[in-house]
Amino acid sequence: MVDAREHYVEGTLRDGRSIVIRATKADDRDRVRTAFGKLERQTIYTRWFGYKKELSESEIEEITEPDFETMVALVATLLEDDEEVIIAGARYMVYEGVHGIRAAEIAFTVEEEFQGNGLASRLLAELAHIARAKTIVRFEAEVLPKNKAMLRVFEKSGMPMTLSHEDGYIRVMLDLDR
Repeated sequence: MVDAREHYVEGTLRDGRSIVIRATKADDRDRVRTAFGKLERQTIYTRWFGYKKELSESEIEEITEPDFETMVALVATLLEDDEEVIIAGARYMVYEGVHGIRAAEIAFTVEEEFQGNGLASRLLAELAHIARAKTIVRFEAEVLPKNKAMLRVFEKSGMPMTLSHEDGYIRVMLDLDR
């Protein structure tokens, strides 16, 4: 049985820096605030489909204190001056899909300096590993058409993918069952 609360994987970025992908925890609140504060407006818009200056307290709580059953949140971190810094995050939220299948909505944020280093792909793989162990059979994501990088991440995941064009966004469905 996979315990998502204990998820912890070490890795290396393409540029050689060491990272950790781990489950979020309550003491990440300030690290999450700091990471959000470093994001550029376009990254915020791409992730939240709108602009915002900061995350609300309920959003921070959702990220740092998920129940790890209906919501799982992971962060990628590295050490800077002996301090752990969040450079990316991903989460899924479970819902009951059509015909009673267990599905989950997924979302990702990667700080601009670290985009193109494969972080979203790694986070997707880690979320998929956890989700499969929890009998989730499909991921879904809403992606802006301009977000070609995220669409490529989904394409290269190796998971069967279905796209549908909705009102202003693309709905991506990834089959975890095959």
